[in-house]
Amino acid sequence: MALPPFIPPVTDADRAAAFPDVHDTMAHDDNAINYFVLFDQLEWQSGAEDAVSWDTKGWIGRDRDRLWFRTEGEREGSRLAHAEAQLFYGRAIARWWDALAGVRQDARPGAAQTWVGVGFQGLAPYWFEVEATAYVSTAGRTHVRLKTEYELLVTNRLILQPLLEANLYGRADPSRALGAGLSAVEGGLRLRYEFRREFAPYIGVTWQRRLFGAADQARANGQQPGSARLALGLRLWL
Repeated sequence: MALPPFIPPVTDADRAAAFPDVHDTMAHDDNAINYFVLFDQLEWQSGAEDAVSWDTKGWIGRDRDRLWFRTEGEREGSRLAHAEAQLFYGRAIARWWDALAGVRQDARPGAAQTWVGVGFQGLAPYWFEVEATAYVSTAGRTHVRLKTEYELLVTNRLILQPLLEANLYGRADPSRALGAGLSAVEGGLRLRYEFRREFAPYIGVTWQRRLFGAADQARANGQQPGSARLALGLRLWL
């Protein structure tokens, strides 16, 4: 059909602009280096003894290969009760899953110790975030940590986040009040409001319980095997 005289004919340049070759662009984007840092928990906890705790993770790299870090810890009063840092190489092995291998360094409790770790992390069915990591220390001790959390949208900005973590050890470590087998379970329930997606204050409760041999060691040291705390904090990401 002939075009009206006021419409210019379509040229090869017009066709090239409308249908550009995107193959090179897509390949370039796949190889771009990006990063992400999440301060998942920056909080003050009130209980039998007040504490300040943190749980931070992040990565830098490309779509399939990334360098991951995790760090978490807790300060009770003027005493650093727990602190650790982890560094992993991560490789995407499925759409929602990464395989990890790296090292972990513990500063507290007890003397500093180093671990080698391997594991998986990703999204399980129904959008549960899962981390499963196995460690072997330079002293020959073994440790398995299982962690899962879920984000329940009350509204688009009000989000309830339950979390559960279990720690299993190959043998007891009395110097750190750790028992063999399932040594400790921790849980949390945090309700946050996202003023912006990357800025969200929250309120919640946390709970931890030492089990079996670890509970016996806690009682022998004059400590309670379990405790609950009120938590007030801030969640940030970059």
